[in-house]
Amino acid sequence: MTAELKSADIVLIQRILPHRYPFLLVDKVVDIDGYHSARGIKNVTMNEPHFQGHFPGMPIMPGVTIIEAMAQTSGVMLGVGMNIVDTELLIYFMNIDKCKFRRKVVPGDVMEMLVTTLRGKPGGKIFRFAGKAMVAGEVAAEAEFSALVDFNPGQRP
Repeated sequence: MTAELKSADIVLIQRILPHRYPFLLVDKVVDIDGYHSARGIKNVTMNEPHFQGHFPGMPIMPGVTIIEAMAQTSGVMLGVGMNIVDTELLIYFMNIDKCKFRRKVVPGDVMEMLVTTLRGKPGGKIFRFAGKAMVAGEVAAEAEFSALVDFNPGQRP
């Protein structure tokens, strides 16, 4: 663990991630320990567009958006931990393994995404993470996932 844990508010998050409404799924990231671990926070509200159809009369956050929120938390952790803010950095999913959903996430919940780096280091392109989404101390979802860090996405033919 590094000496000083860092955090990222929504302004810093938007300087790291390219995602915007309606697909920016993390409100802040705290307890950032370099590129090793972090805790993202998502305030789940009824105003989110996926609740219109998932499901009418019984709004439940889609599992794919829960996993995406964990991935976005990992991206912010890398951005802060490796000091790559205000770059053209893009991070792409490569795979998702050991994914399990344990409880519903609904409007009014505060979802915490706990992520840790299993493999990867500064300057590298491939990272592997473990993530856990928690609501009120209960595990809502968990997964391991890999990502490709693209430091120069605009330099494609």
